Amino acid sequence: MFVATAAASVLALTASGCVTVHGERELLPAASKTEAAQALKDFTDAYNAADKKHDPALDADRVTGPLGAINQAGLKSRSVTAPGGNPKHEPLELTDAKFVVPKKAGWPRWFVADTDSNRDTDQGSADTRWLVAFVRNGPDQLWEAAYLTIMTVDEVPAFRTDGGFAVPVASDSTSLAVAPKDLGKGFVSFLGGGELGPFAAGPHTTGWREQRRQGAKRVGMATQYVDQPTDTGDFSPLALATEDGGALVFFATRYFEQQTAAKGYRPKVGDDVKALMTGEVKNTVTKEWVSSQSVLVKPAGTDRDGVTVTGRLQGVTAAKGS
Repeated sequence: MFVATAAASVLALTASGCVTVHGERELLPAASKTEAAQALKDFTDAYNAADKKHDPALDADRVTGPLGAINQAGLKSRSVTAPGGNPKHEPLELTDAKFVVPKKAGWPRWFVADTDSNRDTDQGSADTRWLVAFVRNGPDQLWEAAYLTIMTVDEVPAFRTDGGFAVPVASDSTSLAVAPKDLGKGFVSFLGGGELGPFAAGPHTTGWREQRRQGAKRVGMATQYVDQPTDTGDFSPLALATEDGGALVFFATRYFEQQTAAKGYRPKVGDDVKALMTGEVKNTVTKEWVSSQSVLVKPAGTDRDGVTVTGRLQGVTAAKGS
């Protein structure tokens, strides 16, 4: 239910005294290092408690956005398939944290924790970093983890800074090959059969579309996909400027995978999907997926390969039989 691209199995703070709650316009750090470290600890503690007991309620207030949707659905499913908890639970540890904190006015505020997990091998190409994007929607709200991507050490870009703080990129920025707000639309257009456009070929673009095409060839089964951008609220794209003039951007999409069986056949449904299913499977199963992507976007003026998808995390969040 929880798919990560780096062969890794994944997956209340008060406002500081200088914050003006109403109508603020001053650029302020999204969080202090102390606040960011506490948010990371609170998330990790809640994640481990929920994973150990297969209880989505235990971390529901520490996750949101695409990561939250995937996490909560996965825990809901496992609470049915393994109601006694997780006998193989191994506490997640996120250490060596480097906090990439931008300045911004108003809410929501957000930052990225660049961490080392205990789910990898700390050498060679298997050495990875977990980048967790946290968002907070108001002074009385908790920090919640909205995005997670896993990148090799060499893939993590050098972030541009101003006065020691990271530089956020507006969703409608014209400084990039593709504005962050347009990434989801372009991505789903390509997956649906459109031109590759600014996206570089790779496992999460051309490779994923080919994988879908091959999967649709199963005898006795027709498979269709409908992709949608999800770019509002806690699913909004988040972008940080990089030193090369580009940006690291997180964005999310949602897609529906419908499998319809020919006469004499019946779709096979695993227990993990059954746990999330409504309706009765007669000849059709429709799975709803949430997918979050991390991409490196080059500066404006880059006509080809301006967007490289560096990571993808996806999971089934609902299913329906008919």
